[in-house]
Amino acid sequence: MREVTISDDMIRLGQFLKLADVIEAGSDVKYLLNTEDVTVNGEPEDRRGRQLFKGDVVTVGDDITLVVA
Repeated sequence: MREVTISDDMIRLGQFLKLADVIEAGSDVKYLLNTEDVTVNGEPEDRRGRQLFKGDVVTVGDDITLVVA
């Protein structure tokens, strides 16, 4: 499990995926969410605006990332 540090209390899923180097550009988020299995805390997620907080776990395929502040 990788840890990715955020600078604020909250970050949106699309921004987090870019920060975590899962995608190269923000415009890639929609495609990723439509073609890959993305979960937040074990629940399927397809909203790029989903708010993430410290302690949330984001999984894209086999890549597991923990949100830390």
